[in-house]
Amino acid sequence: MGLFMNISKPLLAAAILVLAYSGPAGAQPKKGGDQPANVIVATAKKQDISDSVEALGTLRANESIAITTTVTETVTSVNFTDNQRVEKGDVLVEMASGEEKAQLDQAQAVVSEARQQLDRVKTLAKDGVAPKATLDQRQRDYDSSQGRLREVQSRLKNYLISAPFSGVVGLRNISVGALMQPGTKITTLDDDNIMKLDFSVPSLFLADLKIGTPIIAHAREFGDREFKGEIASLDSQIDPVTRTIVVRALIPNDDHLLKPGLLMSVELFSNARKSIVIPEESLIPEGRDNYVFIVGGDGKIEKRKIATGTRQPGTVEISSGLNEGEKIVTHGTMTARPGQTANIIGEQADGQSISDVLGGTSAKGEVKDKD
Repeated sequence: MGLFMNISKPLLAAAILVLAYSGPAGAQPKKGGDQPANVIVATAKKQDISDSVEALGTLRANESIAITTTVTETVTSVNFTDNQRVEKGDVLVEMASGEEKAQLDQAQAVVSEARQQLDRVKTLAKDGVAPKATLDQRQRDYDSSQGRLREVQSRLKNYLISAPFSGVVGLRNISVGALMQPGTKITTLDDDNIMKLDFSVPSLFLADLKIGTPIIAHAREFGDREFKGEIASLDSQIDPVTRTIVVRALIPNDDHLLKPGLLMSVELFSNARKSIVIPEESLIPEGRDNYVFIVGGDGKIEKRKIATGTRQPGTVEISSGLNEGEKIVTHGTMTARPGQTANIIGEQADGQSISDVLGGTSAKGEVKDKD
């Protein structure tokens, strides 16, 4: 028992059961392959499968800007706090604009006067009293005053800094009374309802990169949580040095957990198909080839060469050599031989461990009935 001191109880029990099934130590199979081989089998099934490509990407907000000013003036009001959510058109900062407001009043008065003069001349011209040249002059004066009004209104807007789109602001970098200079950073604004994830993929997979292809992303900061999205666009060029292409995926961010700049691992699924999949432990590698033991309809064990495809944790795709529904030996391959009769002591279901299968069998190798 000293050899098993460091083995957990479930594994020790499984090992004892396997030894019991294999018969007495040193026992030799009967001639002609008549000695039954105790085996555990699984059924070859077709499943949905796809190729997986892994990459690293950096998150970006759907829209992101730095809020700045284009004029030099004193701040009179700051209408937001750190990390506040704002709507498009909300006024974030107001600056002193007394002079511009006075110019606005003056421009509006000029427009009003020009309009009155134009209306008066139109009446006179209709009665044939005022010449057409006078009417044209009054029309030009009115149009010019309107242009001046629009100019003042446009300049006045520079003293009110508004949110160009809905999103969340960053840290506030100014205070009331501060003298603003053109280009001074006030804060940032990010539309984080949807996040852009840019990552590079080898050009080898270019044919499989299609708009709408699903992706799954993980971030170390959120443990095993999965963030699902889909490919939205591809770069127009392949990098001539790395031979990769930049792919952009969109990830919904309704709970606003994801932040711009976050590093994420990306798993991209392509070439979706239905293929036969078997447990990986059933493979018997010999050189560059792979084989499996199959239990035929007559109960005899057959050794068959197969071709493998995509491998996933615990399973492997079979591209040729197997048919759906065939019984494959998953455990007992070390003692089984082609031509032997198979004594099936258990059948392994998807994701089921060997200890679970052995736990449902008797010491004589018979599967216990379960309620």
